[in-house]
Amino acid sequence: MKLSMLGPLAALDRRSAASWLCLRVLLSGLIAAHGWARFFVGGVAPFGEWLRTQGIPGGLAVASAITLCEIVGTPLFLLGLGVFPLSLLYALLYTVGLVLVHAPAGWFVVGLGRNGAEYSVLLITCLVLVGLQHRTRDPQKPRDAETIPNR
Repeated sequence: MKLSMLGPLAALDRRSAASWLCLRVLLSGLIAAHGWARFFVGGVAPFGEWLRTQGIPGGLAVASAITLCEIVGTPLFLLGLGVFPLSLLYALLYTVGLVLVHAPAGWFVVGLGRNGAEYSVLLITCLVLVGLQHRTRDPQKPRDAETIPNR
């Protein structure tokens, strides 16, 4: 398909904005799934107990706060509100999970391993990049609204 046939997505700045939006929507869904699944299957208390066994004080409160962030923060993230701080918060949370759970299990999630780090590394990288993309000098102006020069 010729680039001119893409219509509204033909310009670099429009493709870039659409790509960042798609990635943000995908990340919102993945993160929301963590929180909602934990909430609906009654996993908050067991998660809190596990955190306590890892030496994290107030395990249930921490697990509840993480779950709440994943449930309440993702609609904001999806709408492009608070993307920079939320992306850094989520990246931090998943980095702790990477260190405590996934890195000790190896690299691969499936196949040559089980429960490894590869998915977490991808998720954290995408979160940091989306956050940086939305970081602006003017907090009232979303990053997607800025014009990207044609090169």
